[in-house]
Amino acid sequence: MNKLDSTDIRIMQLLQENAKLTTKELAEKVSLSTTPTFERLKRLEREGYIKKYTAILDAEKLNMGFMVFCHVKLKNMNRQIADDFEHRIQDIPEVTECYNTSGNFDFTLKIHVADMQQYREFLFNKLGKIESLGTLESVFVMKEIKHNYSVTVDK
Repeated sequence: MNKLDSTDIRIMQLLQENAKLTTKELAEKVSLSTTPTFERLKRLEREGYIKKYTAILDAEKLNMGFMVFCHVKLKNMNRQIADDFEHRIQDIPEVTECYNTSGNFDFTLKIHVADMQQYREFLFNKLGKIESLGTLESVFVMKEIKHNYSVTVDK
């Protein structure tokens, strides 16, 4: 992060709060004109500091509010088996996040479905079809306390 100055950091902080800010609005907030602000923004995108812009949808309103963290242990673990599992997970829309983890499990999946019945169908018809799957443990979310997509950006 040594290439970032305080203006770059402020741009990223502002965009995490509201990615819909126009270049003009962003420029006003960082006390620059639009051209240098636009150039900084494009550099931050090009260098991978800003990965993408997205809308955060309300899963409850979309009838996908039943959230499960599924801890997965594979039968065997090697690079090819892990790569195959990771590739297969990419094509399952109910899996919204997947992490390769240490400890008792190899992966943790975040899953959004409508209800317990749909989760059961998901287990049997999608996750259960992955041959390398060993054991899994499901943790059901009762209440979301904090949900923040921001990353702390300090200089």
